[in-house]
Amino acid sequence: MPKTILITGATDGIGLETAKRLAAEGHELLLHGRSSAKLDAARAAVGGATAGYIADLSKLEDVVRMADEIARDYSHLDVVINNAGVYKMPAPITQDGYDTRFLVNTVAPYVLTKRLLPLMGSDSRVINLSSAAQAPVNLSALQGRTRLDDMGAYAQSKLAITMWTIQMARDLPQGPVFIAVNPGSLLASKMVKEGFGVAGSDLGIGADILRRAALDPEFSEASGKYFDNDADAFNRPHADALNAGKVAEVVRAIEEVASRLLKA
Repeated sequence: MPKTILITGATDGIGLETAKRLAAEGHELLLHGRSSAKLDAARAAVGGATAGYIADLSKLEDVVRMADEIARDYSHLDVVINNAGVYKMPAPITQDGYDTRFLVNTVAPYVLTKRLLPLMGSDSRVINLSSAAQAPVNLSALQGRTRLDDMGAYAQSKLAITMWTIQMARDLPQGPVFIAVNPGSLLASKMVKEGFGVAGSDLGIGADILRRAALDPEFSEASGKYFDNDADAFNRPHADALNAGKVAEVVRAIEEVASRLLKA
């Protein structure tokens, strides 16, 4: 049966490749991008039944607006794939003083997912893009008070999204299913090419695991788990993600940042 699937960061890289695979199977795709030109190009490349939504995920008011637009247009979502991510950029600190890596990679998907929960049922799935790069979260950096280097911000943001994935699974045992996925290290995305200066491996490696996580029965009972595609297996994330106290601290900090920015 065709599913209704939202993919953030769907205008290039793993997001676009995943969308192509899912559209070819007849699923209805909601594609997110930052610009209308890129979004139009992605929808044309994907084909099939697609809708487009524009939002700058570093701006939480954009995230809320997009969620409300989706809720206006759809009564049900089967899958949300929080794929959008950033690593290296010329000016990573926003005007409000926050690191864009934390906003886009961690806080925005948290806000978007919570806003969309009323559209999801017990068997819906939320697939969150994690990474093999995971580092202990500096709460001061997450809250915009401490500056980090590119890899520090990226690795901490990816552990943070893994942590809130686990917390939401605990908080909502009846579903939806929440899964954190490392799609594969150094795949041939724009982020990898610009950030690491390497061509990277086949994007299909990442797209295939996101498709599996979104649809296959093997993931239906995997809520709160971390799938490491480098090992092609469920694996243990960074130890901090298994520490309930540290997870709760990070989730509280995410909520505080979101509340502060949405009130600004």
